[in-house]
Amino acid sequence: MSKISKTAIDWAKLEKLVPPEERVQFFAFKAKSDGYFRRMQASPPEPPKIDWDHYHKLVPVPGLVDKFKSEYASFKVPYPEDKFSAEVDKQWKKLQPQINKYNDEMKEHIAEAQKEIATINALPKYEDMTMETVYDMFPEIALDPVNRPTFWPHTDDEQLGYKDPMQKIDIPKK
Repeated sequence: MSKISKTAIDWAKLEKLVPPEERVQFFAFKAKSDGYFRRMQASPPEPPKIDWDHYHKLVPVPGLVDKFKSEYASFKVPYPEDKFSAEVDKQWKKLQPQINKYNDEMKEHIAEAQKEIATINALPKYEDMTMETVYDMFPEIALDPVNRPTFWPHTDDEQLGYKDPMQKIDIPKK
């Protein structure tokens, strides 16, 4: 297996997706991952070559070095097979329509919010507005003393025809 030269994770992109309340855990995970990656980079890609002739001269037991040499040559590090990537890819493809639908809905919400922001930005400054300007721009909330007169103190409960919303039913008195 060849040595890994760089991480396959785009940390900058992933960091943008992490909510603020989970940033501490994200950075702890990234630190552990970086530590593991540095340890892997510190190791050579291939195991060091062994000078078997040197050990033949030093070890007095006949056949022991040859036995170690054959065992060392036959040893293979077992790498587990990847069983889950295909399943994750299937789940990802299954979720893509939902993700696209959500993105489209959010784009609509963003467009509506930008329209509202543009409307608010188009308003004159508060200091420059007059009662007539408010009446022209917002007739439903502006004071209209001719068509909708109100009485002081201009609260709903002091107006003619007001019904208390807390009162459920009128019980006639006998």
